[in-house]
Amino acid sequence: MSEPMLQMSGISKRFGATQALQSVSLEVKAGEALALIGENGAGKSTLMKVLSGAHRPDSGSMLLNGQPFQPQRPVDARRAGVAMIYQELNLAPDLSVEDNIMLGIEASRLGCVRRSQQREKVRSALAVLGHDDLPPERRVGSLSIGAQQVVEIARGLVSEARVMIFDEPTSSLSRHDVGRLFAILERLKQQGMAIIYISHFLEEVRQVAKNYVVLRDGQTAGAGSLDKRSDDELVSMMIGRSVDNLFPKVPHQLGPTVLKVENLTGQKAPLDTSFELRRGEILGLFGLIGAGRTETLRCLLGLDNSLQGHVTVGNARPAARPNARMQAGLGLVSEDRKSEGLAQPLSIADNLTLSALGRYSRGGLLRLGERRRAVSDWMTRLSVKARDPEQQINQLSGGNQQKVAIARVLHQAAEILLLDEPTRGIDVGTKAEIYRLMGALASQGKSIIFVSSYLPELLAVCDSVGVMSRGKLREIRAADDWTENEVLSVAIAANTEVEEVDQ
Repeated sequence: MSEPMLQMSGISKRFGATQALQSVSLEVKAGEALALIGENGAGKSTLMKVLSGAHRPDSGSMLLNGQPFQPQRPVDARRAGVAMIYQELNLAPDLSVEDNIMLGIEASRLGCVRRSQQREKVRSALAVLGHDDLPPERRVGSLSIGAQQVVEIARGLVSEARVMIFDEPTSSLSRHDVGRLFAILERLKQQGMAIIYISHFLEEVRQVAKNYVVLRDGQTAGAGSLDKRSDDELVSMMIGRSVDNLFPKVPHQLGPTVLKVENLTGQKAPLDTSFELRRGEILGLFGLIGAGRTETLRCLLGLDNSLQGHVTVGNARPAARPNARMQAGLGLVSEDRKSEGLAQPLSIADNLTLSALGRYSRGGLLRLGERRRAVSDWMTRLSVKARDPEQQINQLSGGNQQKVAIARVLHQAAEILLLDEPTRGIDVGTKAEIYRLMGALASQGKSIIFVSSYLPELLAVCDSVGVMSRGKLREIRAADDWTENEVLSVAIAANTEVEEVDQ
């Protein structure tokens, strides 16, 4: 049997009182992919930062191609052949494809860049990835997300990487780009690359990798062949308890119509969209990237201007302004929690209460004790894992940040929740908690519009599902009346727009 390309043995790392990693081991061979899975906060990122040179382990050892590997800095790991492809791409948008790929390793002589030699390397790397049609002189900021990811991977190839780490690489990709990425991963494996693949989507993990390592609370909770483990068993390893259902449903009853949308048209999307939402209903919206789902939610809340149409909440038609729509009972959880949904430098308490801060104000003074007690209560109700209400929001895991975002709209007394990709980038255990929360809210009479690109959760959690394409709501059916193939057929058949070639 061939020796592993990479071995990490007994890796431990402590930050103050927090034991982030405790005696974690893994190995991956050339031409193979290893799935690294676990909940947010399980230690995956810390382990990969040790591998990529961003952190130095307190104990343990690493071998790269049979040789001791002890990177002191990320540049050491890169020079040794370890490349990290982050979920948030690390590119200079105003530079060209060529300059991004060669950044830091430019081919130069006497202070001058040797463009012809450099371009040959770039074209060779792009050809390996099946993208030799991508112009090296093209500005990276003008590319699709999928094409930008190709540039990031090509940068690793040019630096002669032998181990490549992919951290949630599909979270912002269209289905088309996901397919192209998987084809690239197969190419890399065929050329002897060792791949570590991190994802919360178990079906992706099974498509990419044969073996897995599960981390929980900084320790190895399981390892072995994916073929020998069911999804339920993997999830149980991740969360430390048995899982009866990956998509828990809470019984709830549908009542009268609480939201009526008539011929709603925005500046780009939606286009002439009409539907009704009932009390206690969870309505899912599916569509390919650019279908207009996010724009529909933004128009409903008044964040984007609508050119025509009516939005009726109960028996009233509130003005198309965010404050009027919020007072009418609408609340939005944005798909972009980092730059729009939450104020990252502020505390949990600030983020949770800012949209309804007036209830804690007396005579122009903020009653901090009363607010703290209320925030603590919301944190308990939604199982937010944090030190205290004053902890900065950007110190929380993605799943806990999402819970705070949902708590914010509940705190402002929203009766109609507009949830835009609320489970994106969070682990399966936290997803199950959010599904259960949605069902509980519906049982209390709250109504939910749930936008997601992940069809299994829409069909499992929602009462009804609508399909959007090119700004239009094409069809709504009861969730039980759809199959995944039927949903995709409607989305694709109606989407006659030619998708941009990944350039």
